[in-house]
Amino acid sequence: MSEEPAIQRVEVGFVGAPPVRQVARASGVSDVQADGTVLSCCVCGGFQLFLEALRGHEVIPLRSHSFEETS
Repeated sequence: MSEEPAIQRVEVGFVGAPPVRQVARASGVSDVQADGTVLSCCVCGGFQLFLEALRGHEVIPLRSHSFEETS
């Protein structure tokens, strides 16, 4: 029996404009939204590609929590 990858809802605050396009292109990332300097999205599975998309941008807070889909 294989487990489905965990889905996390992530909120990231930036100094300056968030890298919306870079994050949206990262594999496993969906539902990317920006509100001022805060970016939110869903990350499915590992965070490596998501974190690589943040490279070069100063992150202030980063929060994540499990996102449970209802069937």
